[in-house]
Amino acid sequence: MKPKIDKFVLAIIAIVILAYIFPDWGSKNSGVPLNLIGSIGVSLIFFFYGLKLSPEKIKTGLKNWKLHLLVQASSFVLFPILVMAVYPFINSESNYTIWLGFMFLAALPSTVSSSVVMVSMAKGNIPAAIFNASISGLIGIVVTPLWMSLFLQQTTTDFDLGSIYLKLITEILVPVIIGIALQRYLGRYVKKHSRFLTLFDKSIILLIIYKSFAESFEEHVFSSVNIKDLGLILLAVLVLFSVVFIIIKQLATILKFNLEDRITAQFCGTKKSLVHGTVFSKILFSNTVSVGVILLPLMLFHFIQIFIISIIASKLEKRVVLSES
Repeated sequence: MKPKIDKFVLAIIAIVILAYIFPDWGSKNSGVPLNLIGSIGVSLIFFFYGLKLSPEKIKTGLKNWKLHLLVQASSFVLFPILVMAVYPFINSESNYTIWLGFMFLAALPSTVSSSVVMVSMAKGNIPAAIFNASISGLIGIVVTPLWMSLFLQQTTTDFDLGSIYLKLITEILVPVIIGIALQRYLGRYVKKHSRFLTLFDKSIILLIIYKSFAESFEEHVFSSVNIKDLGLILLAVLVLFSVVFIIIKQLATILKFNLEDRITAQFCGTKKSLVHGTVFSKILFSNTVSVGVILLPLMLFHFIQIFIISIIASKLEKRVVLSES
C-alpha cells in the first residue's frame, strides 16, 4: 500500500497560490467580511467538535493514565522544550519570526481525526487515541496561549492574555460545552453527516489560511524568506518530528508499554493540529502581519506528519496482517 498524497495538503498549496495571485480579497480593506465568516465558522467547528465528544468514552479512557500522561507531556512539554533549546541561537528579527512559528507549532495540541485514523490503520489502541486526541484539544485552549504569552509580550505591545482567553472562551470553549451538552440529542446526526462536517471544517481552515497569507503577501512579509530559508525550515521540521518520535519510543519502552500503546503514544504524541493552529493564530496574532510566516512551519509539519506516519502505519498494518495469516 503506497501512501497517497493528502488532498487537503494539495488544497493548502492551492489556497496559498490563490492568496499570492489575488491578495486583495483577503486584505484589511477588502469588502468581503472574511473575519466575521471565519469567527462564525470557528465557533461552528468547535460546536460540532463538542457534539462528537462522548462523556462516557472520556471517563472510560481515563484508566490508561501512563499512556495519556506521555502523550500530553510530549505535546505540551517535550515539543516546547526542544524548540526553546534553539532560542539562544536566534540572531535576527526574521529568524525570530520563523522561530516564533516553530514555538507556536510546538505549543499546539495533537490532531483528532488523523491521529485516530492512523492508529486504527496500524492496529494501535484506538480508544486511547480517541481520548488523547479529544482531551488534547481542550488542554490546548489553556496551555497554548500560556506558552505563547512568554514570547509574544516581548514583541507585541497590545498583547493581552485576558482578552485572548475571553476570545478563546467565547469562540471555542463555550461552543464545545454547548456541543457536549447536546451530544445525546444531536450526536447521531453528526455521525451521519460526518463527511459534510469534515468538508466544512477544512473549508474554514482554508479560509483562515487564505486571509493570513493574503495579508502577508500584501505587506511583502515573505520577502525575508528565500528558497534556502524554506529548505532549512523543512529540514528543521523533519528533525523536530523525528527527534520527538524517537524520544517517545524510548520512553514507551522504559514504561514497558505493549505494542498497541506504543503505537498510540508515538502517533498521537508527535501530531500537531492544523485546525487548532489556524484558529489560534486568528486570535493570538490578530494584529500581526507576519502571521503567514508564523504558520509556515505548522503547514510544513502537517505535510511531514501525514506523509511519515502514513508510511509507518501502512507497514505496521502489513505486519499485523501477515502475523494473522
